[in-house]
Parts: sequence; C-alpha cells; structure tokens
Amino acid sequence: MQENTPQDFESRAIWALRCRRVVTPSGVRDVAVVVEGKTIVDVVAPEALPAGCPVEDVGDRVVLPGLIDTHVHINEPGRTEWEGFATATRAAAAGGITTLVDMPLNSSPVTTTVLALALKLQAARGKLAVDCGFYGGVVPGGSGQVPPLIAAGVLGFKAFLCHSGIDEFPSATEPELRVVLPELARAGVPLLVHAELTGPAQIAAPATVSERRSYRRHLASRPRAWELEAIRLMIDLCREFRCHVHIVHLSSADALPLLARAREEGLPLTVETCPHYLIFAAEEIPDGDTRYKCAPPIRERENRERLWDGLRHGLIDTIGSDHSPAPPELKHLDTGDVFRAWGGIASLQVALPAVWTEASRRGFTIADLTRWMSKNPAELVGLSSQKGAIAPGRDADLVVFDPESTFAVDQTALYHRHKATPYEGRALKGRVETTYLRGRAVYRCSGFSPSNWGRSLLSTTCGMEG
Repeated sequence: MQENTPQDFESRAIWALRCRRVVTPSGVRDVAVVVEGKTIVDVVAPEALPAGCPVEDVGDRVVLPGLIDTHVHINEPGRTEWEGFATATRAAAAGGITTLVDMPLNSSPVTTTVLALALKLQAARGKLAVDCGFYGGVVPGGSGQVPPLIAAGVLGFKAFLCHSGIDEFPSATEPELRVVLPELARAGVPLLVHAELTGPAQIAAPATVSERRSYRRHLASRPRAWELEAIRLMIDLCREFRCHVHIVHLSSADALPLLARAREEGLPLTVETCPHYLIFAAEEIPDGDTRYKCAPPIRERENRERLWDGLRHGLIDTIGSDHSPAPPELKHLDTGDVFRAWGGIASLQVALPAVWTEASRRGFTIADLTRWMSKNPAELVGLSSQKGAIAPGRDADLVVFDPESTFAVDQTALYHRHKATPYEGRALKGRVETTYLRGRAVYRCSGFSPSNWGRSLLSTTCGMEG
C-alpha cells in the first residue's frame, strides 16, 4: 500500500480512499474505496488492495456518499442577483453536496417549456462545481409542455397548490393536475408538490408596524389546516392515478397520520422535510427577524419533535434544503416586516452539519443521515444507478466528514450569493473536509478546484451535458 499526498490523486487513473468509517449499503465499515477514473470499481478490506495502489488514508473520519439536494432554488437565468449556478454549486461542494436539482421557478423564464430548459442548460455551462439536474413546472395551460420536457430530460415536475410568490409560476388547479398526472405516471416521473391549499385567513391583515414584525402573526396566517387539506387532495390523486407524488417541505406534523395510512395502503407517495423545520422552533424566533421566514412556516417545538418521529418511523423520506436566498432588500432586513419579506432560507452549505447536530442528539446515526440526504433523494429523481451509495459502478462522489468537529456559523465563510441566514452564529457539529465529484477533489478545506467539473444531468440518457 502506497500512501500519497492529496494533490497526487488528480492525475491517478486508479487510487483508493481508506477510512475506518465508510458508510456503505451494508453498514459503516473499515474499508478502502477503489476509484478508477470517475467511478467506484470496488470496496475492499484494506489488506486486499492491489499492490502499489495509491491510497489516501483519512483515518477515523467518516466517508459518506456525496449528498443529493433535490430542493434548491438557483434562480439563473434572469434572477442571478438572487443566486446563481457558480455560487450555489460552490456552496454545495463546501457542504458535501455533489448533486443539486434546481426548482423551475424564480428564474426568468420559469422552466415550464423546452426552450426555458435549454436556456437553463446554456446558463449553467461551465459554472457548475457539482452536478445539477432540473425540474419542469406544472402551471395552468402548460400541460402540453409536459411530454416534451420529459423527453428533454427533466428529473421531475413541480406544482404549487397556492401562490408560488412568482407571478409567472401560478398555482396548478386540480383539473390541471388530472391532465398531467397520467402523463407522469406513464413516464415514471415524480410530481413534487408544494402542499398548501389556502383557506380563509385566520387573522386580520396586519396594520401596525408591530403586527407586521410579529412572527406569531405570520405563523397564524399559514395554518396547519392548509397543509392537511392539500395533502388529503394529493393522496386522493395519487391513489387514483398511481403517479409518484412527493410532498415537499413538510412543516406540519399533524399530517403524519394521513401519510402513515397512505404508506400502509402502498401508495407511491414520498415526503420531504427541511433542516429549518428540524432545527428551529417558533417559540425561539424573534419578532422582526425575517431570516427565518419561509413557506410553510417554521412551527412550534412540539411539532418539530414529531417531525423527528416521522423520520424515525420512515414516514418522511428525504431532507432537502429548500435553499432560497434573496437580496437583502427583498428580505426587508432593515424594517423586519415579516409579511412583506421574501420567504426563503439560505442554508445550502450548512444543511449537512445542521441536520447532523440535531440528529446525533436524538440518537440517529450517520447511516440514517445518509439515507435521508443521499440514498432516498437519488431514488426520488431516478439517479440511483449512478449516485446515492458507495458501491461498485456508482459515480465516485465521496465526502470526507469529521462528525465530531464543532464550529460556529460565520456568514463570511459562506459561498452562496447572499449570506443572511438564521444559522448565523449557531454552533454546529460536523465539518466537511473534502468533497470528491466523480473521483476529483472539487473542494478541500483549503479551497476549491480551479476547474468546474460539474455537469448538467438529464434523465433521458442518465448522462451529462457539459
């Protein structure tokens, strides 16, 4: 066995990453991951390595499969001043995320046509530090674009059941979904749903400055009942059309019994929640701090603990960041007007340590985290033959992670475009030391690769576009 310094590996055709804690499909093992070119070719006991094989030994760190974030708002083209491919993918690499899937709204044009997808691909070319896939959008009058977008390679479709915040991306009606769902079911493509059905306002419109800064009033303005009604509708449609429905950013634990019954029924329904619903609690959010605003809102402490129970019992399948930064003026950081502020939390780079910090306190393991943030997301978007596990034949997307290291979030060390985040100053556990994308170190603690090795992922070929 020949040990080499990290910089030696960029030019090696075959090399191995040795660690005493590698998260594999068969458990956490003391093994060496053998990489040839862009691919994992073997996972072997260290003594079984071929003679002369160069080895990078990371000791008792943890090696994870590259994480897959299936819920990211990158916003380019058209709103690159909010976020862009270059900044978002660097933040992802620094956070141990090797694959992103970009939501179809917030960019201009929104990704509801093949032409808009082509513009996305063009905008991403040469800017990706990690791999990136794309969703199409389901909007009123747009059902005719669904088959060509499937053929063009989107990894899924996104629909809102309430106003999306972007006028160009209106909410889908039930009749529209009834047209689209059979197409998606035939193609085996998932529908991701923002599940809130707006009902009568539970509070009067805020009038005073104090009321507009009140987090409690904001929380009451988007009640749990909106999520419950939307999820009931999607369960019924899932049952009728047998299309894979994925509920995104579940915030209300009141929906868990509904989801449990759907799971018992064998419906093709999966569920995502987000780090902010698992870390923060409404009781702790100061009035006027618009960094915490998102939709659905962050709910109470007891609700947070029940979401963790949902993960424990397998009712929640994935954790996605729902990374959605915006310029400071749109967040109204100066006035603290929660009702006027853009709803979205910047969290891409810190999602892994944030989730690990809270998961480890509750007795979950690093294998649990890998299932929620790598294996299950890969299955959701049809990439499990390439990504989501450390196994022969998969892309050599690997993360060297120190699960015991602690640090305080410093916004000056964040790489996404806008730094305002509710995680600022928070003590987190777990640090990403190295991120490999298809065998190349795209991020180390000392910095990034000078080249962008990320590719656009298209489902039609399970291939990549430059």
